[in-house]
Amino acid sequence: MRTDPSDPANEKRLSELLLDVLIRAGLILALVMLCYRVFSPFITLMAWAVILAVALYPLHQALAARIGGKQGLAATLIVVLGVTLIVAPTAVLLNSTGDSVHRLIDNVQNDTLEIPPPRASVAQWPLVGERLHAAWQLAHTDLPALVKKLQPQLGELAKAALYVVGSIGGGLLMFVAAFIISGILMAFGESGARASRAIIGCFTGDDRGDEFTVLSVATIRAVAQGVIGIAFIQAILVGLCLLVAGVPLAGVLAGVVLVLGIAQVPALVVTLPAIAYLWSSGDHGTGAAAIYSVLLFVAGMMDNVLKPLMLGRGVDAPMPVILLGALGGMATAGILGLFVGATLLALGYQIFMGWVAASTAAKPPTGDGAPSAAD
Repeated sequence: MRTDPSDPANEKRLSELLLDVLIRAGLILALVMLCYRVFSPFITLMAWAVILAVALYPLHQALAARIGGKQGLAATLIVVLGVTLIVAPTAVLLNSTGDSVHRLIDNVQNDTLEIPPPRASVAQWPLVGERLHAAWQLAHTDLPALVKKLQPQLGELAKAALYVVGSIGGGLLMFVAAFIISGILMAFGESGARASRAIIGCFTGDDRGDEFTVLSVATIRAVAQGVIGIAFIQAILVGLCLLVAGVPLAGVLAGVVLVLGIAQVPALVVTLPAIAYLWSSGDHGTGAAAIYSVLLFVAGMMDNVLKPLMLGRGVDAPMPVILLGALGGMATAGILGLFVGATLLALGYQIFMGWVAASTAAKPPTGDGAPSAAD
């Protein structure tokens, strides 16, 4: 039996129904916005905790199987071990960076900073050689005049350096908190996995919920372990070697190694110039310089050893996607966003491409079974 929309009674009922739907939708939207506003300060923290939990869950399960299936104890041991092995060296490098920046500022202010003379070959460098040689020579002969000339820029640079050191310290505390939360998530991993499959199934359909869940887990582990994990471990190793060798700004150079590692650029870009500095500075004997050179060279090549151990296959997401995610995440959420952004953008790329592939495969063939022009 059809209803006549022009009937005043039916029109009234439709208006009331539409008003009821709009009121409910408005209330739901307001609730979502309020929940987001409350939860937004913790989004990066929770995202990193989930990434850590997913990446470390196989290790958690293996450890739990060895200690009688005690999920909570296994998660606690992983958290304590991770904080000890990662946070302690990072704190040492961070403290070294802060000391280097503070010492540099003091030397500039007290006129005790000494700049070695430039080599004549510097002037032969293309484009910037002559200007660089002139500025370097001025810094060597009359550093106070150069400092006075560049005082506004140096002040801004010092503020920026101290801000970066402070943000890294805040990111380190956030990392510790994320590690603790990831331990809680791993302790309740089975129920969390069921909830994740149910949530993804609500958006993609029950028939494809498991498919996208498996894809998400595989992408997170591949990027977190095979790209970010390797880059982070190598940055710590290189930074500690630089610190032991007495190379200035070891923490800053370790950060450069971290970014280069995420971009899949060899750490030798940093370690080889550091080795050259050891031999040219004259601060070390031949034996010490040789030992430090070997340590730096091995640390710079460590990714070739870590990749087979931590990554059984290549990362499917293109490296530009991972690099853009890392840089965008760092610009958005600081040092912690460097890790979260790379993983999330790679995950989004993989889910999108998986959806495209599944949609393409679901289309019926054109014509009488003949391949289409696109095929």
